[in-house]
Amino acid sequence: MLNRVVTGAHYGLRDWLAQRITAVVMVLFTVFVAVYLLLQPTVGYDVWTGLFADDVVRSFALLFLLSLFYHAWIGVRDIVMDYVKPASVRLLIHVAVILALLLYVIWSVQILWGV
Repeated sequence: MLNRVVTGAHYGLRDWLAQRITAVVMVLFTVFVAVYLLLQPTVGYDVWTGLFADDVVRSFALLFLLSLFYHAWIGVRDIVMDYVKPASVRLLIHVAVILALLLYVIWSVQILWGV
């Protein structure tokens, strides 16, 4: 009989599912924006400001961005875990990516709800 010892954080299925869900959110938002823009006779500053004037669209845009950032985090983390062997370098890259993504979240909120 084979005794299999599983170690690690068990990210596999959860992260696979999270990437699929975030991808669906990103596709839905992209299709929504594309259809909206295709239905406009001309696209200019007034059309863009009109689109993002609604709080529902801004919330959907923020959900899109949060999905994008989480999707990117999972991908970068998996690549770094697979290809960067020294633990100190891996930790440094993880911290740098996390800080960058957190700054992007703050910046996104400022852009979407800024004055």
